[in-house]
Amino acid sequence: MALALSALPLSLSLGAPMAGPASRAAVSMQAYGAVAPTAGVAAGVAAGGPMAGPGVDSSILVQGGSLRTWSYRSPSVEQVQVVLSTEGRPLDADIELWQGPDNTPCKMRVYVENGQLRPFSAVVETPRGPNTIAIRNIGQVEFPLAANVVADNVDAPSAECLDTRMTIQGGALRTYPFDPTVDSVQVLLKTDGRPLNARIELLQGPNNNKQVIELYTEDGLDRPFFCILETPGSGNVVRVVNTAPVEFPMTASVVPNSINEQMGYEAVLGGDVVLGGDAGW
Repeated sequence: MALALSALPLSLSLGAPMAGPASRAAVSMQAYGAVAPTAGVAAGVAAGGPMAGPGVDSSILVQGGSLRTWSYRSPSVEQVQVVLSTEGRPLDADIELWQGPDNTPCKMRVYVENGQLRPFSAVVETPRGPNTIAIRNIGQVEFPLAANVVADNVDAPSAECLDTRMTIQGGALRTYPFDPTVDSVQVLLKTDGRPLNARIELLQGPNNNKQVIELYTEDGLDRPFFCILETPGSGNVVRVVNTAPVEFPMTASVVPNSINEQMGYEAVLGGDVVLGGDAGW
């Protein structure tokens, strides 16, 4: 009898023999039903997938000198949008499209003076997957950048942008000045199937490059280039240069994307310089 009484607390402390079916079901739900969804949400947020909430930023920080890749195995992904920004520091990056081993059908070099004021946003055509987007931060370690590559809700050129194309012969250039009311512009470059080599510059003042894009595409008809340039302030001029030989012409379209009607034309003391204007003393 003493042995049975001494064994009773041991059974109660272990708890396993005394648990009924309801208790075992509760334990199972606590062990498996609560942990799995939490892990799934964490994985979705980390991957920036559909389980991430609308307020979650899916950008990835790319340190200076490092490389990040985004792979899309589905052939249904025909274009992706690349967005690069910083916290106000300069942005210097290489963007490449990899399709198969040792095949780079599109690549570009991007420089932005202020990645917070003028974030880089471009659409990369990715027909016939699988494709991989590679972004390399070629700046110093003190200049990290935030990169985001998405395949949903990709920007598309407007009807005005598609209808106002102009031919730029090889080695030639064209300039497009814009009013201070224009906050951003659309740039669309295409060819008739030949390779596309171009340089896009955003200037604000004489030879003052705020943003430079050096572009190569092996087929300008199958993989046209489209981007949106932020143009805050006044005195903005977009310069498009066809760096290819004379045998490789291209068509370019540069039109306003967004207009701020509240932006005034008058010079502001302590603000941007207005070319040809006075300070209004």
